[in-house]
Amino acid sequence: MNEAGNWPAIREQGQRTNRRLPARLWIAAGTAIAAVGLAWLAYSYRESDAAIQAAPKPLPQVVVSKPLVRELDSRLGFLGQFSAVDSVELRAQVGGTLTGIHFKDGEIVHRGDLLFTIDPRPYEIRLAQATAQLETGSARLELAKPELWRAQELKRTNFGTKEAVDQRTADLQTAQASIDDAKAQIRDAQFDLDRCRITAPFTGRIGTHLVSVGNLIAGSRYATSPTTLLATLVSLDPIYFDFDMSESDFLTFSRDRARQKGIVADKVELALSDETKFSRRGTLDFVDNVLDRSSGTIHARATVPNPELFLTPGEFARVRLVLGAAVPTLLVPDAAVLPDQSQHLVMTVSADGTVAPKHVEIGDLRDGLRVIRFGLTPNDEVIIDGMPYAKPGSKVAPQERAIRYAAAQGND
Repeated sequence: MNEAGNWPAIREQGQRTNRRLPARLWIAAGTAIAAVGLAWLAYSYRESDAAIQAAPKPLPQVVVSKPLVRELDSRLGFLGQFSAVDSVELRAQVGGTLTGIHFKDGEIVHRGDLLFTIDPRPYEIRLAQATAQLETGSARLELAKPELWRAQELKRTNFGTKEAVDQRTADLQTAQASIDDAKAQIRDAQFDLDRCRITAPFTGRIGTHLVSVGNLIAGSRYATSPTTLLATLVSLDPIYFDFDMSESDFLTFSRDRARQKGIVADKVELALSDETKFSRRGTLDFVDNVLDRSSGTIHARATVPNPELFLTPGEFARVRLVLGAAVPTLLVPDAAVLPDQSQHLVMTVSADGTVAPKHVEIGDLRDGLRVIRFGLTPNDEVIIDGMPYAKPGSKVAPQERAIRYAAAQGND
């Protein structure tokens, strides 16, 4: 086909090509604009991120306060446990069948009250036998006396012999010895018969009975022989309070006690686990003579009156020893004191806002406030809130707040 014949097709193809050119130009222009936009966004993001990183971070805020200063007496506080002054395991000194229990479990019994009875009949029989031996010995003695007199008279008149006098003297002494033996047998039998009635050796609270009526009781006067435990009895008034002092507390106690000459230091105040006030009173009457090497403590004991029999051996309580007159004392919230192995520390804030830890020696609690003996000054700024943000050496933004002591005044 010649060129003239192909011209309409060539012209139509050129027209189609001319129509596609504007569309391609628009696509290329749109692509360029999108690329410029993305580049601008990326640049803006980098600029804003740099600006954010360049801006300083705000300092963490903590609440600080100077230690509270109050006139307080010197005290030591401990946790201890009550124990009985007298405690006994009731065991029989004679064996036999238990025939009676004369108390209710857990009640208060008084000195001399009958608690248990053991069948006394075997011991009554032995007492009767010993009494009969005494009568026999007495009859022999009564016969030996006149026979000795007659033997002596016959010898004096040369109608008797010395051997007869010696024989009658021996008979008299034998009769006297049999009487002495019979009396001892009577006392022994009476002793066993009396022990068939087991009574309370002192006033106190008795526990549950560990045997029942009809049981065969093993009893003995000697500790080496096995015996049957019948019950336990503890005294209640007065009652002991036992506690342990650490070596440092013992040194403080010893120095203050020497200065007070025992007048103040011997008085103790106690509060039970559910009591907020130390309303109970006692007297410190024993401190051990050696410190326990394993625990580094020394045992102490106070005697506490218990006229209402409310206190029970085994109960826990808090005790405090008043050692001296009131002196200016620093107080901080107990939550502001942090344990550091065997020591304690508080976080303080210096003038330039830097957190600085200080090791302190603590005392007892005064209604939520901890006594600080050493390590702080009245002008130290102690962190009392925001402790998680207070890292040693870091900067913080302190806010002042006063420590309140109003709640403690009512209980002290």
